[in-house]
Amino acid sequence: MAENWCTIESDPGVFTEVIENFGVEGVQVEEIYDLDPASFADLAPVYGLVFLFKWKQEEDPRPIMDAASEPDLFFATQVINNACATQALLSILMNIPSSQVNLGSTLQEFKSFSSQFPPDLKGLAISNSDTIRRVHNSFSRQEPFVIEESKATEKVEREGREGGREGTRTLGVSRLDSPGEGDDWLSVARPAVQARIERYASSEVRFNLMAVIKNRSQVAHENMGHHRQRVERIDSRLALLESSGSLPPVAPDESDPEFTLASTLEDLREQQVKEQSAIEGFQRLIEDEDRKFRTWREENVRRKHNYIPFVMSLLKVLAEKGMLKGMVEAAKKKAADAQAVGGNKVK
Repeated sequence: MAENWCTIESDPGVFTEVIENFGVEGVQVEEIYDLDPASFADLAPVYGLVFLFKWKQEEDPRPIMDAASEPDLFFATQVINNACATQALLSILMNIPSSQVNLGSTLQEFKSFSSQFPPDLKGLAISNSDTIRRVHNSFSRQEPFVIEESKATEKVEREGREGGREGTRTLGVSRLDSPGEGDDWLSVARPAVQARIERYASSEVRFNLMAVIKNRSQVAHENMGHHRQRVERIDSRLALLESSGSLPPVAPDESDPEFTLASTLEDLREQQVKEQSAIEGFQRLIEDEDRKFRTWREENVRRKHNYIPFVMSLLKVLAEKGMLKGMVEAAKKKAADAQAVGGNKVK
């Protein structure tokens, strides 16, 4: 049913809204420009990576995974040519533990329904899902030109395993050296993605790398609450010091083992300033994320709008009024002048 699925733009704002429209809560997508561990640390927790690149026919010597050997790992053979990125997102979302993310009724029901299916039937089930197709096609738009086909490779983490699905091929799944908790799986995924980028660098294949992560505003709110609890403990300690003139020993807080209340007024004041500064930083991050999401929503509205009839009508009116030819010639002259100026600067 590939003919019923449109091609959508590879953009974090698009993918984030697709995920939201599936009914998934607290997940967003961010584009990755650097494979340095610090870049991923800023986005933690990372649930998966989507690596999109222009499709290129080639042999792949990597082994095909035996799906029966990993029954808890969701893999679906791709049968929809125009929905590779959406299927990559689905494969990542379906492999996030339920304790971390609420998939919503649509995907949770689909996951339960297809849990015993082999990869090929999972792929067919996706292609026949009216709800999933409707969400995907909500980003359809009229294109006056043919868009080059791309495909996606997703890297997902599930209980200490790292796996990937590329195009219609199911790749091998390997265990990490230690149980996969948090973002340890990225130590396996990063080199694999880096190798693929280097492999295509000489042929100028265009690609995008995106991370499926926990909603950053939600993470910031949680961290801000954590630091506010520290401020409350500091304030209580300062009040005790003011009333009694001394400070008794402090028992360690098992819920926050990395933080120990200071024992002097000067150090307590320093801790107070540090924690308040951290809170302000998270507040700025939340404001930045709110602005970004508003921008994404505005851009997505524009993406979904079909401007072609308007443009064609405008050109027709300009031609009828005898204005089009002159505007085209003026535009050509402007472009030629700009090119000449640019050439002179190079010289």
